[in-house]
Amino acid sequence: MPRNSQNRRWRDKVRLSRPLRLHKTRTGGEHVVNAFAEKLELAKLSPEQFTQVLETLHMLGETGAGIELSSLETEVLVDVVQRASREQLKAIADHPELRSAFLDEIFRRMSDHFVPERARHVDFVVAWRFTDGDGEDGFDRFQTVIEDGVCVSSTDLARTPDTTITLSVDDFIRMATGNAAVAAMFVTGKVKVKGEYAPAVRFSGYFDIPKPSGA
Repeated sequence: MPRNSQNRRWRDKVRLSRPLRLHKTRTGGEHVVNAFAEKLELAKLSPEQFTQVLETLHMLGETGAGIELSSLETEVLVDVVQRASREQLKAIADHPELRSAFLDEIFRRMSDHFVPERARHVDFVVAWRFTDGDGEDGFDRFQTVIEDGVCVSSTDLARTPDTTITLSVDDFIRMATGNAAVAAMFVTGKVKVKGEYAPAVRFSGYFDIPKPSGA
C-alpha cells in the first residue's frame, strides 16, 4: 500500500478513536475538577477511597455532567500522580474502568504535548504492552506513531512496530507524568524493550510535559 494511503488510514482511526470533550464547568475561571484535585489530601485516603473518588469523577463524565477526568489540567494530573502512593496508583491499574480511562487520557495528552521541532526526521512506531490486561496474552495494547511531524496514539493503528515496550500500567502512569526516573526503570527491568532500543530511550524527549512540583 502506498505510504500516503497508509498514513490516511491510521490518522482516520485516531480521529475516530479520540474521546469527545464535554463542556467544562468552571468556577471563577478555574475548572472545578482542578480545584477539587488540588485540595485532595491523598495521604489520608486509602487506595480504595482514592479509587472511589476517581470512580465518581469518571461516572460524572460518562453522564455528560461536564465534570470529568479529561478536564484535569496536565499540571494538576502530574501533581496528583506525584502525591499518590504506589498503592494508590496500583489500585488504578487494578480497576478495569479507571485503568482504561487513565490510559486513554495519557495517550490523548501525548499528542497535545508533542513538540514536532524535537522530532525532526523522526519516523517510528512504538507498540505498548501493559501487563495484567484483558487483551491478547494478558496484555492491554496501544500504538504510538511519530511520523511527518505528527504524533498519534490508539489501540489499533495497524502498524508494524519498530519498538515494543512492556511495563505495568502504574509504572507507565508515573513515567508518562515525569514522576519516575526513566533510565532507572530501564536498568532495573521495570521497562522491557523489544526491537530498536534508541526510540524507547529517546521517546520522552519529544514531549513537553510539566514537571512535578518540587522536581
